[in-house]
Amino acid sequence: MTAAASSAEVLRAPLVVEFPFTRSLGPVQSAFLTALRERVVLGVRTSDGRVMVPPVEYDPRTAEEIRDLVEVGATGTVTTWAWNGAPRPHQPLDTPFAWVLVKLDGADTAILHALDAPGPEAVRSGMRVRVRWAAERTGAITDIACFEPGDEGGEEPDAPGQGAAYDGRFGDAVTGIVAEARLDYTYSPGRAQTAYINALSERKTVGERCPSCHKVYVPPRGACPTCGVATTDRVEVGPAGTVTTYCIVNIKAKGLDIEVPYVYAHIALDSAGLALHGRIGGIPYDQVRMGLRVEPVWTEGGRYPDHYRPTGEPDADYDAYKELI
Repeated sequence: MTAAASSAEVLRAPLVVEFPFTRSLGPVQSAFLTALRERVVLGVRTSDGRVMVPPVEYDPRTAEEIRDLVEVGATGTVTTWAWNGAPRPHQPLDTPFAWVLVKLDGADTAILHALDAPGPEAVRSGMRVRVRWAAERTGAITDIACFEPGDEGGEEPDAPGQGAAYDGRFGDAVTGIVAEARLDYTYSPGRAQTAYINALSERKTVGERCPSCHKVYVPPRGACPTCGVATTDRVEVGPAGTVTTYCIVNIKAKGLDIEVPYVYAHIALDSAGLALHGRIGGIPYDQVRMGLRVEPVWTEGGRYPDHYRPTGEPDADYDAYKELI
């Protein structure tokens, strides 16, 4: 079955990808974050005498291990900046601010953070700033709430503790952090996959045929990756297909109401030029095999197959699907 490409509106939807990233801290990062909790900023001195803030555990020039912690000032100089007129959720400030690189007094490198300023006209490279500490500190970079404009008198070489060695020993050191990674964006599947998704809602699986090599891509990509030409002829495939390869899943995914173990497989639908993914049900997991003939199972109101189950047909010959593994 072939159908001409329609002018249906291309789908778009907001998408959020987020996960908590948990990491342990080495002795240098542990000392740096724990010191922030105590309103102290630490750097690390390299073998050639440079002081790096934030501190690192290995010299970026020589790759040697470095552990010589030193205290630097809570004041510094802006080296460069960019204005953020529309802060996003969870950024340091909820009003417009400047992202700044600040070289703290006693440091040779700059630290990135927010500067609370009334507008871009109040920010410039070379301006003096100071740390504004958070009211409640837990041993995180957010213990520096932001920077704020400071006195313009220049560097304070005699600031308390500046340049002094620091042993990095604390009674209740921070040993690990959890960073909440999040990405918000608007996703569009494009013309070809919009048609594929719309067809699924009608319980049809539609791919697109390459006019050169005649392979039918499911899901369609809008172009043939082999020939590099656009694909516009739509072809309904399946609904039945053949299991080409599979794996047994033994770990339950969060938010997925499926009992383990279960089987996830590559399924080559009839007339398709490559296999797609699908869960196999209606059969014990240890009876799934390559060549098994399966068909889609739709739930009431579902916009895509819930899983695939055996059709009862004889298994497909290996030669019939070996090119699709």
